[in-house]
Amino acid sequence: QVQLVESGGGMVQAGGSLRLSCRASGNIFRINNMGWYRQAPGQQRVLVARITSGGETEYTEFVKGRFTISRDNAKKTVSLQMNSLKPEDTAVYYCHAVGEVATGWGRFISREYWGQGTQVTVSS
Repeated sequence: QVQLVESGGGMVQAGGSLRLSCRASGNIFRINNMGWYRQAPGQQRVLVARITSGGETEYTEFVKGRFTISRDNAKKTVSLQMNSLKPEDTAVYYCHAVGEVATGWGRFISREYWGQGTQVTVSS
């Protein structure tokens, strides 16, 4: 029942900006870590940025200084502000989360979730 829904993808020119958002819904009790990954055609999915429940962030060198990840724990959302976009940023961006879900009678398990992905295209 837990789902991650992304929004905010689109097409921009090099140097432009986009803001991606992701909201978790369903029977999730707690979200521990959230992040954004991306995958270009014919390439592997790679980490872009991630953030812990306490707000600690981590970025890949390719986006450091250009992208900013943030989260709202109350709303169970994570966002990625992308500035100074480059053509090589073109990819499908996926929201990712690790959280805990209830299995019944006070029992919880940790699970990993992925969004469906949102296309980001940067033209040169």
